[in-house]
Amino acid sequence: MAIFLGLMSLNASADADFQKWIDDFYNTAAKNGIERSTYDNAFKGITTPDADVLRKANFQPEFTSKIWDYLDARVNPLSINNGLKMAKQHAETLTVIEAKLGVDAATLLSIWSVESNYGAALERTSRLHYVPRSLATLAYADKKRQKFARTQLVAALKILQSGDITTTDLMGSWAGAMGHTQFIPTSYQAYAIDMDEDGVRDIWNSVPDALATAANLLKKNGWRSGETWGYEVKLPANGLQYEDQTKTLAEWEKLGFVRPEGKSFPRPEKNAVLNLMTGSESPAFLMTRNFFVIKRYNNSDFYALTVGVLANRLAGREGLIQSWARPADSLNLEEKFEIQQRLTEKGYYDSEVDGILGRGSRQAIRAFQADTNLTINGQPTKELLEVLRK
Repeated sequence: MAIFLGLMSLNASADADFQKWIDDFYNTAAKNGIERSTYDNAFKGITTPDADVLRKANFQPEFTSKIWDYLDARVNPLSINNGLKMAKQHAETLTVIEAKLGVDAATLLSIWSVESNYGAALERTSRLHYVPRSLATLAYADKKRQKFARTQLVAALKILQSGDITTTDLMGSWAGAMGHTQFIPTSYQAYAIDMDEDGVRDIWNSVPDALATAANLLKKNGWRSGETWGYEVKLPANGLQYEDQTKTLAEWEKLGFVRPEGKSFPRPEKNAVLNLMTGSESPAFLMTRNFFVIKRYNNSDFYALTVGVLANRLAGREGLIQSWARPADSLNLEEKFEIQQRLTEKGYYDSEVDGILGRGSRQAIRAFQADTNLTINGQPTKELLEVLRK
């Protein structure tokens, strides 16, 4: 079997090998209850691996992600305003979900925002992948993800066989995450809910199904209704020694860990874990049970903190009060928006001004740099912003 490294070309021999892999994998699918007709329908017309999946699987980020950049891209005026609009638009659905599953509207909206920008990501069809093909590609050509991909492919075929979705709509990320709330196939099987009661569990086209499915995941993993995910606190002089320790909030307060706005802890008897996120210079956090439940959705401290902070803003509460220890030359949130806005005004950028300096923004920066005899590196910097301002 051919193994692809990086972006090696997909030649005729490799295509034949891939088709043989698909033929052979039916034995595994059949042992898991997949009918021949379902399998043939799933792979009808699929003759080559998805080269874009392999490119994304091997992609090395151009910039190292820092917590402040991660938050800036996901908790900003645009994501908050859109979330408030979605809260009104889906108020009835969110109220019913909270009553049935005990997960608050702000948390569900926050997850929806972080996962798919309130569904906007699903409209960029050129960036979506047909799930059986992408998972077959990974199972065939990516040794690191082979076991994961085989398991998810069987689950995806079961979803198709169930009738919840057709091949036309069975689209997702390069790694198989699907729908408004980006569930991998096995998680879909475990948690998907037909909230709108139309007979199918459709997280691709039904916002009620997608949000209820997200709530069900949280509930089944121990979500505590009416409680927060954690608290931002000031780090006392000797606070570093307690990193990752668990104590009650009352005990933390006695040790000098206080909330920056001066408020008390509503439930001082609850346990919390000290998380310093990026070390002694960052805001400190006391994380309660719900923070770790959010991590069952995505096992990342950055992710769980972002969901929690955005949820606070959508619920009308304050965001983070203390500042991150950003390097002197790094851009703040307002400056990121300004770079995109000025590039737009000069005709170099034509996408949404969202503060996310991704591929489109860097391409626009390179074009501007080329036209102004600057070093062409695509990097958003304060120096670049000063030139744009001129």
